[in-house]
Amino acid sequence: MNTSMKRIVILGFDGALATAITGVTDLFSMAGVSWNRIQNQHIQRLFDVKIASEQAQAIQCINGMKLQADLCFAEILQDDLLIVPTIGAPIFDTLNRNPKLVQLLQKADRRHQLIAGNCTGNFFLAEAGILNGKLATTHWGFQQLLTEHFPLVKLNADQLITRDQHVYCAGGGLAWFDLGLHLIERFYGFETAIQSAKSFVIDYRRDSQLSYSLMKIGKPHHDVLVQKAQDWIEQHYQQQFNLDTLASYLNVTVRTLIRRFKAALNMPPNQYLQSIRIEAARKRLEETEQALEVIMHEVGYSDPSSFRRLFHKKTGLNPIEYRRRFSRRF
Repeated sequence: MNTSMKRIVILGFDGALATAITGVTDLFSMAGVSWNRIQNQHIQRLFDVKIASEQAQAIQCINGMKLQADLCFAEILQDDLLIVPTIGAPIFDTLNRNPKLVQLLQKADRRHQLIAGNCTGNFFLAEAGILNGKLATTHWGFQQLLTEHFPLVKLNADQLITRDQHVYCAGGGLAWFDLGLHLIERFYGFETAIQSAKSFVIDYRRDSQLSYSLMKIGKPHHDVLVQKAQDWIEQHYQQQFNLDTLASYLNVTVRTLIRRFKAALNMPPNQYLQSIRIEAARKRLEETEQALEVIMHEVGYSDPSSFRRLFHKKTGLNPIEYRRRFSRRF
């Protein structure tokens, strides 16, 4: 191996998402290769990537694919980077079946070794205790589960990539692209990272997964009054109305309405209304070619600047960017 190459070890386990292993292997292995070939430049591999498993046994991925490991956990040296891929199988069953991987992470953490987790693979980092008191992210669909089981983690699932000291976390299942590019930049600079992104034809420096998440408009509850209010809002969100109108319809005071809403949904009625309107705008941007001004009025807004500001706050993108990324191809 070229001594100047950075060494990366992907920690494999049964039930891993195959692409979170094979994809990141391809990305790192082709850094300094793909772009150079395209440009007819000298090829220089920048990373040596290995797959490790507990006993160097083949890994049975969640899709049925078997991947051969290059080495066992005991053979891992103080490598430049350890990566934990996405858990595709039931999360806590997988954690319970892999105590040696957890111990390996704890040992690496004590050495202040560079560690990165992807998506639900960050549950391994949390289980090892190395995310306690640290900023972290995970897939937006599993943030509540991680928070419930590991309350000491400073979780910010809106972020696609987090770094706290020597520990990196990536959000969604395919965020290993973003994580890999980020780490290529760390090791070899921005120019090499952007060249890798261009050769793979992928965006670089996405920083949020807000626009990929489902709108968390309301948690399950058993308050009949609040459910009735939700139904009314969902039928009338396009209209201009105030809380007095809604409270009168429900035959309660505005104060009671706000109190019941907060107790049931952990948000006031106005915030719920905004979420419903933004969700409706998202769907129109995805599914129609309507002009932005038309969509804005159809979902109940009259001020373009406030609509754009709120849309960006909820999704992490402005409406034009959102349509460009998520619209159907007509």
